[in-house]
Amino acid sequence: NPVCLRVGGTLFPMQTTECEAIVLAAMDYGEADRIVTLFTREHGKLRGIARNGKKSVKRFGPAFEIFARIRIILVLKEGLCSLRSADVVTVWPRIRGGLERIGYAGYACELVDRFIPEALPVPRLYRLLSSYLEYLDAFPPCADDRRFFEVNLLNIVGYRLSLDSLGGDMGPVRDATFDTLKKAMETGRFGVIRFSPQSLEEAGKILDESIAAHLTRPLMSLHFL
Repeated sequence: NPVCLRVGGTLFPMQTTECEAIVLAAMDYGEADRIVTLFTREHGKLRGIARNGKKSVKRFGPAFEIFARIRIILVLKEGLCSLRSADVVTVWPRIRGGLERIGYAGYACELVDRFIPEALPVPRLYRLLSSYLEYLDAFPPCADDRRFFEVNLLNIVGYRLSLDSLGGDMGPVRDATFDTLKKAMETGRFGVIRFSPQSLEEAGKILDESIAAHLTRPLMSLHFL
């Protein structure tokens, strides 16, 4: 049996493994290396170092662009994983063709990065993020879909909106907002939920406040949006 290390309550075997991942963030480290934050389907969020990652086109190529979907070979270990090689599944080329699409995709990746701890698999959230990027690559960006993503992210990570306090005698706009948010929690498909202009404004305020309440510092991507 391989020797294991405990990271965040999870036992990681010290062995090379291959998994699918979405790049949440990447930064240069020193003259040649890169530190990359990955959201993997199998192991949750991992941080790893790619030695010579800035220069090694053969091993990494464009794999470490933010929100790229990749197949990665790495060594799981305490602290920074060792990233050995990566192949691009898709870089979502249509998303990269427009600033608004880039903004929404970057925002979704930063939300995921900020809301989940390392080494905790969250397959439902992986599917949600992957589905959102796939939808953004195929259709024009829309504030309704951003809010749909937020509602479901909060639900998955354990901060489900308490809708009981949003309905009742608070007026027709609030009732419409209540109904649309409720529907957003009951369907798993992007492009289905559409808010009225008034409800979109109101739902946005509710969601912005709910998200901010669970963060210790503002989201950088929000300024870009």
